[in-house]
Amino acid sequence: MRPIEIKLHQQKRILELAYEDGTRHELPCEYLRVYSPSAEVRGHGPGQEVLQFDKEDVNITAINPMGNYAIQLVFDDGHDSGIFDWNLLYEMGVDYEKNWADYLRRLDEAGYKRKTSPDQVFHS
Repeated sequence: MRPIEIKLHQQKRILELAYEDGTRHELPCEYLRVYSPSAEVRGHGPGQEVLQFDKEDVNITAINPMGNYAIQLVFDDGHDSGIFDWNLLYEMGVDYEKNWADYLRRLDEAGYKRKTSPDQVFHS
């Protein structure tokens, strides 16, 4: 589903997406960065995913349209190779709670201690 509005709230580190049916997703930049559809993050096949560390303070510096089907997000840590198509962004919004909990669990299992509390990431 294509968003009708995309707003970047850099101070809050949130990308807000609004849809025709009234659905709104507020996706933290950290969440978008650690679930980037790039090969650097997802690998080239199942089981090749790379857990991303130290992304609590990451922000988006640019949003580039990719035709009529997607956007490229440019992050301030230099990552810019993920193309977020409309369906992926919508699914990321719908699955945010489950995906975020899974990410925090994987960080914990890897022994990584976040610089900020996971509760400091907001979603509505």
